[in-house]
Amino acid sequence: MVRIGVDHGLCVGNAMCVATAPGVFAHNEHRQSTVVDAGGDPAARVLEAAANCPVSAIRVMDSETGRTLFPPEPGARS
Repeated sequence: MVRIGVDHGLCVGNAMCVATAPGVFAHNEHRQSTVVDAGGDPAARVLEAAANCPVSAIRVMDSETGRTLFPPEPGARS
């Protein structure tokens, strides 16, 4: 399972994440993405959604270890 955060200071509401992982993301009343169900889509789709965010507003962490999965930490190997 993953923990997901959306930085509303960055989010511009282009809906790439909503299109990629609609079980996880939806728009709020300000047309910004919000997490509706962190387990609503496979982790691979959540990571794809985060990677496709044009403003890098999505952060994904492993809920068990707390390790950041996206964005990659500086110096991290893939």
